[in-house]
Amino acid sequence: MNHLDGAAATSDVRRAVDVVVIGTGAGGAVAAATLAEAGARVLLLEEGAYHRTEEFSGHPPEMLTLLYRNRGLTATLGTPVIGVPLGCAVGGTTTVNSGTCYPAPDYVLERWVRDEGLGDLAPPLMAPRFAEVSRRIGVTPVPEELLGPNARLFRKGAEALGFAGAPIPRNVKGCKGTGVCAFGCPTGAKQSMNLSYVPAALAAGAELVTRARARRLLSDGNRIWGVEASLLDAKGQPTGRTLRALARATVVAVGAFYTPALLRTSGVRHPLLGRNLRIHPAARVGAMFAEPVKGWIGVPQSYHVSQFEREGIFIQGIFAPPGVEAPSIPGIGREHRERMRRFSHLGSFGALISESGSGRVVTVPGGQPLALYSLSPPDCRRLARAISLTAQVWFAAGATEVFTSVRSRPVLRSMAEARDFGDRAVGAKYFDAMAFHPMGTARMSADPARGVVDGSGRVHGYEGLYVADAAVLPSSTRRNPQLTIMAVATKIAADLAASG
Repeated sequence: MNHLDGAAATSDVRRAVDVVVIGTGAGGAVAAATLAEAGARVLLLEEGAYHRTEEFSGHPPEMLTLLYRNRGLTATLGTPVIGVPLGCAVGGTTTVNSGTCYPAPDYVLERWVRDEGLGDLAPPLMAPRFAEVSRRIGVTPVPEELLGPNARLFRKGAEALGFAGAPIPRNVKGCKGTGVCAFGCPTGAKQSMNLSYVPAALAAGAELVTRARARRLLSDGNRIWGVEASLLDAKGQPTGRTLRALARATVVAVGAFYTPALLRTSGVRHPLLGRNLRIHPAARVGAMFAEPVKGWIGVPQSYHVSQFEREGIFIQGIFAPPGVEAPSIPGIGREHRERMRRFSHLGSFGALISESGSGRVVTVPGGQPLALYSLSPPDCRRLARAISLTAQVWFAAGATEVFTSVRSRPVLRSMAEARDFGDRAVGAKYFDAMAFHPMGTARMSADPARGVVDGSGRVHGYEGLYVADAAVLPSSTRRNPQLTIMAVATKIAADLAASG
């Protein structure tokens, strides 16, 4: 295997290649494989380690340390503070997500064509890209036997209210329904990038260097010639050795938080760089039932309600082990203890919104990103409505009480209260929100005044520099963006390969 672990390097590393790709997540892994399969000499860099399936124990504390950046505690600064967990390992966040894979809706793609001049992202042109990516990673709806009792119960409530929903499409081959997708698939069924596109890139001749933290891009004026990285030891600390890679083209794909930080640290300037941050704010909505639910059985994120997608509300399954779920259970002392004792009676779903507001990523000393984001009043209203709708589904399914993740009104006890909740004003500071889909901080547009990169991912005003990750998405995808990131990265890499 063409793999060098930076912790094992005994001297500085020097490489000269056609393309260096920084990042092994949904964008970087796809770009590397596409370019390598087209015959390019590719060097693929990853700050984290290359972990094997047998290392994935499913034990949350251990896996948070092994696979997540900052042990899963990455967050935005604003009102409220919103946790945005990010992966830090080969495969990036695809290694620790739920495997959910939706194509961007046609109406979103059509907006990008209309507003940004991105004709190559038109639905008829994107359809075969979505299909090819889906084929390679085995995207298929969750089968009935793996939906799990949490999802079946929620589906019962949704159908009683007449809300449209369906099993979620996921990138899996032979899923066993172990229920720990967010902590690294212990069976190797989830076709995250560490098990799909990264091995494909290596099989096509690419070289992978892990534990290599990109420090700055190498440049000659507005021409980018590669990257310099620090090699890290097994604890993530610099060893004092460096990697220096010269390349005809450099593809940055370290995510919507870290991509703008790396570009800025390297002297890249654009007025929109770091702006337009979208994260899909969400709230966990739990429900207690008289009978046991055993929500840990089956796929945690296996069913969604799409009835309200056009208004920016998407509801989908989410269930976590007790230690992760506990902070979202209201109450203190004896009240909280009694609810946790009834954990087997708990149902849990997530209420997610496509926000109308946005945040930005600034760069602090040391080159680290700081995400600034606050919920706007319209988005507070939208998230409250999303929670209300989710609560209504739970009551329709027979819940005795619902937990809102809103500190000013943490518990609802009837359908009437659930409906009333959606009409009440909730201040941003009262939400216990989370998010999983940062995007947009190097947005794509044919117009340099509207976007950081053009329709082929090239940074406006620079030569040899490309971005191929969630940062390029011009606006919210309305749904989980993994498949869209992969399809757009396929397009960017194919254009780069065709350019020679």
